[in-house]
Formats: sequence, structure tokens, C-alpha cells
Amino acid sequence: MTRIEIAIIPGDGIGLEIMECCTNVLDALQDRYSDFQLSYNKIEAGAQYFKKTGFDISDQSFVELRRADAILLGAIRLPSIRHNDGTEIAPHLRIRTELDLYAGLRPIKFYPNIPITLADPRTKNIDIIIVRESTEGLFASLGKSVIENDKVARETMEITRNVCERLFDATFVLARKRKGQGGKGLVTCVDKANVFPAMAFFRKIFNERAKLNPDITVNYRYVDAAALELVKCPWDFDVMVMENMFGDILSDLGAGIIGSMGFAPCGEIGDMHGLFQPAHGSAPDIAGQNKANPIAMFVSAGMMLDWLGEKKKIIGCSLAAADLVNTIEKLFLERKILPFEVGGNDSTTGISEKIIQCLK
Repeated sequence: MTRIEIAIIPGDGIGLEIMECCTNVLDALQDRYSDFQLSYNKIEAGAQYFKKTGFDISDQSFVELRRADAILLGAIRLPSIRHNDGTEIAPHLRIRTELDLYAGLRPIKFYPNIPITLADPRTKNIDIIIVRESTEGLFASLGKSVIENDKVARETMEITRNVCERLFDATFVLARKRKGQGGKGLVTCVDKANVFPAMAFFRKIFNERAKLNPDITVNYRYVDAAALELVKCPWDFDVMVMENMFGDILSDLGAGIIGSMGFAPCGEIGDMHGLFQPAHGSAPDIAGQNKANPIAMFVSAGMMLDWLGEKKKIIGCSLAAADLVNTIEKLFLERKILPFEVGGNDSTTGISEKIIQCLK
């Protein structure tokens, strides 16, 4: 049996609730397999921790994050707690940079029998993954912004060959894996190469890596056109790769077209480390009310298990990941769960209990 250490960061707001439910679901999953055992190391970080200590995360916590086999995060930030410059507390952005988590995987998949946002019935066929570069782009300015005499503010976009090559290579591997499972085998490069030389450089490197992957079809969209088509014909896309800020915006748009942010999981992947979290915020308006939709948290945990299965060659982890995702889809298909967030009556704990019961 392989022991796997998971660093868990519940964070703020609903993060605490969905994390507790998530570890309960993970415990039910590992009871079914004998080749891995999860242990949890709870780490404090986020807005409440900042309010208490003056730090968003401790140096010792970074040591523990580097040591862990994977990181599972609930939600971070509270609008009422901010730095002096007006920005919110966001240690997870620094975690991405310091652990070199350059590929942010944002699945956008429609679940059966939830209210349809788009009128077109083809909405049910939406199955996209946005690959968001997560360490540079416009976010490279974090901590380096310049404000001159309260009159001018400047941020600088950074695109590097080193990060882009690894990002695109990971994107093509993902597209090939999906193609083997019945996917389109299509990668769309999203940029603004018609205006910004940095984006033209981004596309140039994409083309170089595409030539090394001739079995995958490629196409291109400027970011504004991609936003339009994600509303008009999202079912045409497969894998989309883009700069950090573009990915931040379009992945939230993607969550909107499938129902809500509560269905938006995320995996932040690097060569050595992986962090997994729902893409939504801490939702302080419903915190403590048992109303949060935990599906994105659970699917993020499934992504973590799948990544661990591949990375550590643990078959049980891969099987557990598939079990979790299939169970969630089955419960939606059979109309047995519907979160408050989309008009249902199932609470956070109620959804987790139904999933656990189904797994047993």
C-alpha cells in the first residue's frame, strides 16, 4: 500500500464546509481500494489567517506544501479583508508561482438534468477543458505593479518560451488522451496576436509545438471571438489553451454556460507538484448555511486522484477518480441530487452523503 500525503487548505468561507465533505468522500473512496492510503495535513492560509496573524501563509507551510504529494484547496479570499493596496488576500497565486504550477486545467462539462443556461439543446454536449497558463502573463505583475503619483498605474505582461513550451506540450498530451476517449483531438490557441507582439510570440511557440504533434488538429481564436463562440457554439470546442488573464476570464464564462461556478473544478499542474481546487470563491454570503454546491470541490479531488494515479503509477487512485466522477454523473442523471445553487434542495452535506452512500 502506498501512503499519500495530501496538504489540505480549507481557506475561507464555504471552503471549510466543502473541504470537510470532500475528505469524507475521499475516505469513502479509499475504503474501496487497498493499494493507497491518504493522510491529510491541514494548513492554515487565506484571509482569516491573515486577519489573525498578519500573514497570508507561513514559510513553514510552504515547506509542507513542497513535501506533500498533492495539495487540495477549498476557497480563499474574503472581500472584507484586504491588503493596504486594496487587493484581496490570495496566497494561492503565490503558491502557483513558487511551485511552478504553470498549467491550470479548467474542465467545462454539462451535468444532466440541471437547468440549462443556453437555450440551444446542444448545451448538453458541452465538454471542454480550458488550459490556463497560471504563472505569468498579466499575473506576472503581482507584487511588481507601479503606481506613479496617483495618476498612472502600470502592469506588465510576461510570456516566456520556457513556460510556453511546457504548457503547450501538456496541452497536446491532454488533447491526445481525450481523443483516445472519444474526444475531438482539437486544440484551439486563444490569444490576441493581431494586436500584441507578446501574444504573437505566444502563438509562434504554439505553432512550433503543434508541428511536433501532427495527430492533433489545431485552430486559433482571438480572445474576443472565443468569448463570443463560447456563448454561441461552445460544443464546437475541445481543448483551449491561453494566457493567464484570458484563462481566468473565459473559464468563468465557461462555468456560466454550464450552470454555475459550483460546477467548475480546477487542477494547477507543474512538473513536480499539483494543486487542486474548485474555481469558485469563498461565497461568504452563504458560508455556514450548508447551501454551498460541493460538486466542483469533489471533481477537483477526482482530478487530484487521477493525477496521482498517473504520476505514482497507482491503479487504485485512477480507478477511484473514475468512480467519483461516474457516481456524480449517475446521481444527476437519475435526478437524485440538485444543489441549491441551481434551484434544488440538496444541501452541501446532503450531496456528500448521497455520493458516499452510492459509493458504498
